Amino acid sequence: MLDMILSQAVNGLVLGFLYVLIAVGLSIIFGMLGIVNFAHGAFFAIGAYFALVLNREFGWFAALLAPIATGAVGVAVEMLLIRRLYGKEPLLGLILTFALALLFEAILRMMFGGAPVPFTAPKFLAGFVEYGPILITKYRMFVLAVTVLALVAFWAFLAYTPFGRIIRAGSRDAEMVGLLGINLPIVLSGVFGIGCLLAGLAGMLAAPLWTVQPSMAAGAIMPAFVVVTIGGLGSYVGAIIAGLLVGITTAMTIQFYPEWAGAAMYVLMAAILLVRPRGLFGEKWERFE
Repeated sequence: MLDMILSQAVNGLVLGFLYVLIAVGLSIIFGMLGIVNFAHGAFFAIGAYFALVLNREFGWFAALLAPIATGAVGVAVEMLLIRRLYGKEPLLGLILTFALALLFEAILRMMFGGAPVPFTAPKFLAGFVEYGPILITKYRMFVLAVTVLALVAFWAFLAYTPFGRIIRAGSRDAEMVGLLGINLPIVLSGVFGIGCLLAGLAGMLAAPLWTVQPSMAAGAIMPAFVVVTIGGLGSYVGAIIAGLLVGITTAMTIQFYPEWAGAAMYVLMAAILLVRPRGLFGEKWERFE
């Protein structure tokens, strides 16, 4: 029993870190642009399909370019559509991004069909790793390592680079950033692109674990919203802790109470919000209150 619990907990960590990647991108887009991006799950699916196509045509290492391609799509979407909504009624952003989510899913269905497509992990990551009572596949260990490195690199980017400091300042007061002489449109395009890149990275890593299909977007966007809500708006640490809580809770529920698997993360969110209405590490942001 202990072996099964520990192994399932590690699987939950892998799932949780994937949720964190999606949620962090969603959070910075909302914080900087003030847009609730319902299409964020679609970029997760786009990243998976980019990885699928690149893997088929050029090999698995070429699939590592999928997040960059997804970020480029995000920049194009921001410049063509999202940019027109700044300063307008927030409901317009909800409607547009929801419509984009449906549009992207329809395009993926038209191009690849609605049937699930298998994506095989590379041969050098085949097999299992056994560490004491823990048994986990090599690919899951790879996903765990890559997501941790990506999150650390993104934290360093936010903390120590000029663009990262602009993002942190602009998430609190975008108008002030513009008044300082910074080219705000370019910054906003970059932020949206980075958020989509993180979603695309999660999609690429999840492709061999999840079945690649257009509807996989729905399986990503709701957990991302739950993670942001539990962690608290504006908290990077909160998003990581919340993602791990959601991942482990979901994995354990699937193992022991599979009929509750779909509802477990929402029950967790409700319980935490009853105690911490702003989330675990939520802050008061004057911009939204």
